Amino acid sequence: MKFSFFQNQLKPGVKPSEVFSWASYDFANSGYSTVVLTAIFNAYFVGVVTNNESWSTLVWTLVITLSNLISIAVIPIISARADRNANKKQWLGLVTLICITTTGALGWSQAGDFLWASIFVILSNIAFNAGVVLNSAFLSELALPNSFGRISGWGWSFGYLGGIICLGLCLMVVEAQKHEGAEVYVGSCMLITALVFLLGSLPMFFCVRERSKPLVAQEKHPFEELKDTVREVIKENKNFAWLCLSGVFYQAGIAVVVTLSAVYAQIVMKFSMAETILLILIVNFTAAFGAFALGFLHDIIGHKKNLIVTILIWILTIVIAGFSESKIMFWISANFAGIAMGSSQSSGRAMVAALVAKNKLAQFYSLWNVSVWIANVLGPITYGVITWISGGNHRMAILITGLFFVIGLLALCPIKLQDQKKIPSQ
Repeated sequence: MKFSFFQNQLKPGVKPSEVFSWASYDFANSGYSTVVLTAIFNAYFVGVVTNNESWSTLVWTLVITLSNLISIAVIPIISARADRNANKKQWLGLVTLICITTTGALGWSQAGDFLWASIFVILSNIAFNAGVVLNSAFLSELALPNSFGRISGWGWSFGYLGGIICLGLCLMVVEAQKHEGAEVYVGSCMLITALVFLLGSLPMFFCVRERSKPLVAQEKHPFEELKDTVREVIKENKNFAWLCLSGVFYQAGIAVVVTLSAVYAQIVMKFSMAETILLILIVNFTAAFGAFALGFLHDIIGHKKNLIVTILIWILTIVIAGFSESKIMFWISANFAGIAMGSSQSSGRAMVAALVAKNKLAQFYSLWNVSVWIANVLGPITYGVITWISGGNHRMAILITGLFFVIGLLALCPIKLQDQKKIPSQ
């Protein structure tokens, strides 16, 4: 299979089909993030599992918070071990299997099954987070430095196609089973999501080579290795440190949108479940476009400028959503969010690739994702607390948490990067 799109963008010995197989993992796991965290199960958890009590949104954010706190504690250690033994793909296979299994288990969640649902959301999200880290660590092994933005953007764009297909299948199930109730069609949606994840991830494991080498001379415990990497970042890689700080805040804003947009749509804008799924399905198309188009822009204007443009789009999105009085205006804000979503996720991954240290690919990506997981704690829990204190004022919550984007934008200012076009091939 030939992909002329990838010509002169890949490292020697890397086949275009291998990049396609790597991107297939983005395709596979997008169904989980779209269906479980964004469109269906989050609203189901709030509205059915916990019966839409005044504390339901806060409980959902606490469950997501706990899963991300555990991710912060566990995944950097896994990443350090994967770097030391050069076995990222083996770890990726393990966490993928865990995520697929626990996603399927969510299908048995019924009204009142708070403990069951919480346990499997926590386990599946930890495994999902680990998979994102380990898969992203392959980017700088495959692409040339001056093509990180395009290849990362292409991967995210292809990934959103997976989310679109998975959500489209779920929409058909919802329409076919809506008369049987949410407990039936949500269960079917979870099984579909698990199956799409399983099938979509297979090319990654069969076709992508592990090119990193074991650090045979390194006898330190993975935790000690990780501490050394953190010291290296603080002392010698200020740009990466500022990027992580920026990520804590702008990703906190993104986390609010990802985990609570369906809740906002249904509670504030009075969308039905089918309308919410259709909205997020369309937004996935705009996200795919944003990742693909702004991936090219990324390599033209540079890492920092592209991320600034993306955050500005996010700020516009939040303002429109917070003041929307009609479903049309919310549709507009949602599609702005889609463009920004596709770009911001791929931009962050590409920017890390430009700053990553050799032989510490998984560790650097785990540190970057620690900032993302902190954000995933900070954003939703802030939103949940505001809705709880304000008696359910979701508009106030979305506007206040939108300030995270402003802080993230300011934290990008100290970063100084050379033009990535001048970085020599590694």
